Amino acid sequence: MKNMLLKVDDLFVNYGDVPVLYEVNLAVDQGETVALLGSNGCGKTTLMKAISGLIPVKSGAILFAGDAIQNLPPHHIVKRGVSQCAENRFLFPGLTVFKNLKIGAHSRREDAETFQARMESVFTLFPILQERQRQRAGTLSGGEQQMLSIGRALMANPRLLILDEPSLGIAPIMVEAIFNRLKEINKQGITLLVVEQNASVALEVAGRGYVLELGRIVREDTSEHLISDPLIRKAYLGA
Repeated sequence: MKNMLLKVDDLFVNYGDVPVLYEVNLAVDQGETVALLGSNGCGKTTLMKAISGLIPVKSGAILFAGDAIQNLPPHHIVKRGVSQCAENRFLFPGLTVFKNLKIGAHSRREDAETFQARMESVFTLFPILQERQRQRAGTLSGGEQQMLSIGRALMANPRLLILDEPSLGIAPIMVEAIFNRLKEINKQGITLLVVEQNASVALEVAGRGYVLELGRIVREDTSEHLISDPLIRKAYLGA
């Protein structure tokens, strides 16, 4: 029997009086990697912010490990095991790589030994961060900053890692490196929800995918079926 970790149930979200998400239903099982596809402005980021508690939910439910988390404060949601890498990364450019990573562990308040073990785990995934741990985050390349954003999220010891457009503005060779690391993260038991316009890279790492259009989920299927669908290929793969 599958163990459902995240369930979004009949979710409606407004910005002021303007509806943005309509009756959204989505589920992610423990240990899965799931892709959420959609064009710019379709509501993907809004859905991620709602899950993370950054914007209010008008109606519907968001369940994490069986508990309702909609409209909880964001730091409470992080403590429950949900970490998000935002689209624009939200790093502290004037702080070092090490201090940015340390901020990611703030909500856990763990002992020094546990903190160090988690830091070593991040450095194993992203050796470049260890090499540049004393370098200011703002001096890193776009791909290195994305690695730092992911590493910082991992410092909170998440059960679910949400990534919003992790390939955006990054050189193709770095995109490949980052998505290879996402596979490794998933193998470690961390569940992934990857939100992407770049359907080809997202479906390569995901087992299933959802398609969001104009605030509604219009398709759910295996990655294999989605990537071979002519309509999906035309809309998101340029084929």
